[in-house]
Amino acid sequence: MATQKDLLRRRASRVRRSLKKVANGRPRLSVHRTSKNIYVQVIDDVEGRTLAAASTLDVKLRGDLKTGADVAAATAVGKLVAERAKDAGVTDVVFDRGSFIYHGRVKALADAAREGGLNF
Repeated sequence: MATQKDLLRRRASRVRRSLKKVANGRPRLSVHRTSKNIYVQVIDDVEGRTLAAASTLDVKLRGDLKTGADVAAATAVGKLVAERAKDAGVTDVVFDRGSFIYHGRVKALADAAREGGLNF
């Protein structure tokens, strides 16, 4: 019987497999959330390197946030990663939600990144 971790890993790989089909060379906006924080990276899979990253543990955000585990924190991280991605010259990305459903903090981060200027 598969463990919970195996099921989550399988779901994440299924999402990434479908993203690779439609990516057309665009970088991937990868989201990871925990019970206390949220992390996001813009990854170039062709070269295998991170172009921009942000999280609730970032020095810029840490003092302003009440907690790293709410929608307000995800919104702030989304705006910050959009700003850093634009500085790196990235405007078009594909959204990789990983094994997380597109709801709550993940959706708030995506909406904030769109408002910040990323297209996906």
